[in-house]
Amino acid sequence: MNISLNINGHARAADVEPRVLLVDFLRETLGLTGTKIGCDTGQCGTCTVWLDGRSVKSCTMLAVQADGAEVTTIEGLSQDGQLHALQEGFWEMHGVQCGFCTPGMVMALTDLLRHNAHPSERAIRDWLEGNLCRCTGYHNIVRAVQYAAEKLQRSVGP
Repeated sequence: MNISLNINGHARAADVEPRVLLVDFLRETLGLTGTKIGCDTGQCGTCTVWLDGRSVKSCTMLAVQADGAEVTTIEGLSQDGQLHALQEGFWEMHGVQCGFCTPGMVMALTDLLRHNAHPSERAIRDWLEGNLCRCTGYHNIVRAVQYAAEKLQRSVGP
């Protein structure tokens, strides 16, 4: 099937088999390997991307379901060579250990910050329910979100 979509601000078209998962299309067809494959069941969240501005687990949907959509991956989050505030927060607050879950975490948590500019620790932890990390214990991930929220607030001003 022929599909057309906008990926990270670039129009893309491809002929895909109807059974190809979005995560496989991103990684294998487009070479966007920042989106990871963790469990293939939607449990871990490593494959999280944005579809038309909302977080989705790309292992749970077919590429043909994204036809006509706007898809943002971790590669499209930074702008003009500058890390997004949450990417910077993960760096500064040591929210990364092995790094495998990080792209999905960043995409999901950036979505949180778009909905809630000042999330409480409880709100951050609740939002993370669909994303698993086997290394960090989540404490520094929560600190990374708080860092990003403060930085984004400062950039907006009073």
